Amino acid sequence: MTAAPDHLIPGLASHLVEELDSFLVELNRAASGVILPLFRADHGLVDKGGADGFDPVTDADKGAERAIRALIAERYPEHGVIGEEYGEDRANAEFVWVLDPVDGTRAFIAGLPLWCTLIGLRFQGKPVLGSIGQSYLGELYIGHAGGSRLIAGGQSRPLKVRACSKLSNAIIATTDPALFQGRERDAWRAVRSASRLARLGCDAYAYAMVAAGTIDLVLEARLKSWDIEAAIPVVAGAGGFTTDWRGEPLGDNGGQVAIAGDRACLDEAVAALNAAAP
Repeated sequence: MTAAPDHLIPGLASHLVEELDSFLVELNRAASGVILPLFRADHGLVDKGGADGFDPVTDADKGAERAIRALIAERYPEHGVIGEEYGEDRANAEFVWVLDPVDGTRAFIAGLPLWCTLIGLRFQGKPVLGSIGQSYLGELYIGHAGGSRLIAGGQSRPLKVRACSKLSNAIIATTDPALFQGRERDAWRAVRSASRLARLGCDAYAYAMVAAGTIDLVLEARLKSWDIEAAIPVVAGAGGFTTDWRGEPLGDNGGQVAIAGDRACLDEAVAALNAAAP
């Protein structure tokens, strides 16, 4: 296990940051232990969408969140939890963990290793620590204000976004353009036509690639808090930005999201996105 860099999250001593960082690695390990035996196997698929359309959930989603919650309750019983599968518990606590045990369940059931485990930590209402884990590939992207890093193959290396000042040079991504509605669809098309290359279907793995410096811009809409909060500290610690479609900080509930490694590229995209922003 690699310790966090010895920097402070504002308001937290470095030894506590290191403790929470190490615990975050432990949480990912526990989630992985539940998820991996079910990947490309009998995963207990259930459609919870009903009349609203296909919305899959598996035993991996539910089992991993239970495992994460059990460890939090054991180690930090005073902490709150917000999770996709089992809702809120002490959501107004000073420390609140925000969980999406399998982000990209559609990729998971299709056998594609682009799903991720997202675990974030709020301190006094702000996302301060987070991880994007792809355990089938053996990758854990983890970060906070002191920096971000990739843990893989028993090694750790710093993460850094890449410079991309022009949208015409950018590699961009979104999960599925069909998720955009009305003016959002037009805004996406405008940004895509101005960019160099677009990739689809990567879910939260695309966020990790912004932090790793291989993707420049990700656009999403109608996200929930558990879809994005874990990524905010990872991207910020690598030097990147996570905003809404007006280029402003995100609220507590997700919504329209833009993630970029270079502020100039983000600002150029936001000029096209503004018309679709509420």
